[in-house]
Amino acid sequence: MNKPFFITTAIDYVNAAPHVGHAVEKVLTDVVARYHRLSGDETYFLTGSDENSLKNVQAAEKSGRLVTEFVAENAEAFKNLASSLDLSFDQFIRTTEPRHFEGAQKMWNAFKPEDLYRKKYSGLYCVGCEEFKMEKDLIEGLCPDHKVAPEVVEEENWFFKLSNYGSQLLALIETGELKIYPDYRKNEVVSFIRMGLEDFSISRSVARAKGWGVPVPGDDGQIMYVWVDALSNYITALDYSTDGELYQKYWAGDSERVHVIGKGILRFHAIYWPAMLLSAGLPLPTTIYAHEYLTINGQKMSKSLGNVIYPDELVEKYGVDGTRYLLLTALPYSKDGDLSWEKMTEKYNADLANGLGNLVSRVLKLSEKLDENIVYKDQFDSKIDSLLSNFEIASSLEVIWSRIQAYNQFIDKEKPWELVKNDQGHFVKVMTELMVGLNGISFLLKPFLPSTADKIETALKTGKVEPLFHRIVTQTISAKAKVAK
Repeated sequence: MNKPFFITTAIDYVNAAPHVGHAVEKVLTDVVARYHRLSGDETYFLTGSDENSLKNVQAAEKSGRLVTEFVAENAEAFKNLASSLDLSFDQFIRTTEPRHFEGAQKMWNAFKPEDLYRKKYSGLYCVGCEEFKMEKDLIEGLCPDHKVAPEVVEEENWFFKLSNYGSQLLALIETGELKIYPDYRKNEVVSFIRMGLEDFSISRSVARAKGWGVPVPGDDGQIMYVWVDALSNYITALDYSTDGELYQKYWAGDSERVHVIGKGILRFHAIYWPAMLLSAGLPLPTTIYAHEYLTINGQKMSKSLGNVIYPDELVEKYGVDGTRYLLLTALPYSKDGDLSWEKMTEKYNADLANGLGNLVSRVLKLSEKLDENIVYKDQFDSKIDSLLSNFEIASSLEVIWSRIQAYNQFIDKEKPWELVKNDQGHFVKVMTELMVGLNGISFLLKPFLPSTADKIETALKTGKVEPLFHRIVTQTISAKAKVAK
């Protein structure tokens, strides 16, 4: 019997509405969750919102809104991705929920006393990253990600003795007890640990946090560092505070515990989080997959550049499954992916309308002349199993589309519209192969394009097919969505 399978996305700051960079992680994770469900694994998929960040407070103040109202509105926008992108998550955790506060404080209290100490500290803090920076991390004095100079912060905080866990973390990662994908990200983490781990501040003064966040147990003047409380969401959502059934089944028990995150927060998930769990005497994640990022026309997404693309814009133009396909195929396994409206429209027409849509239309039309009962078998093959087990999502779709192309070529070669007139036996053989093949493709597509897969499956059973994809003949881009040149 397979182990319970628990998979999470990172939780997102809610200082703004979700863009396609947020969306692609959700869809990637949804594919893996759906694949495991279809494979018979008892699967639980968690996502949520990171609401205790100072950058959320600053964004609310800038907008002239109450922080509680501001974060609630944006959290709802992230939660609504479930319907706009057909996500199958089982729970959406908000880190302002009482059970999260209770769970985060319970984990803090479980830390070994010798791993916590207070000291005065002066450092360079980037609010955008919610992280202290070293001079060597900066480029011309600026955070390389946010292009702003970090604030100089001087105060007394609680620190965590990360230095106590270097050798233990190294052994866990090198033996594969904690798996990190891709391999070059694993090597990156190992290299960082070998350079020596420094203790890190795990609290902020109430004044600097503006009273927003999870209070440190037993210290009214301190708020938990947002990354400490944010990382705990993976267990607080499972009712860790009460040792609930979900926690026992999907974290404390013999389960697969998988985090899907962006490469920029790998260090927090592969070093800080496991070290805190070790200190608290709690199980560790079993797998971390750090994906690459999406750029727009070769540039990082930025409001100042006017090139941010929002999921609803894609859904309006390409539909839900079209959007899922374009996001998934745009993000390679080992390098950043790039989007542009022109490339997306070209790919939509070539792969979906002219590729898959054309195959379904041709096979179903020809099947009207077939009077046979065909037995279908639904299963993933070893190639797709291997790719999905390693989180190689775009490569999985390449394999499926190579089969779609091969079946379209098979139709052109065999010309079944002629066979039905002069060679009924061979016609039956060709059409059986096509229909079994199309059913196999529809099953393989279930994790990626669930609605499309269901439509194909229904069409094969009833002989009636709904329109799958419409051809997009215009290259016009609305002023709202226009990408900066």
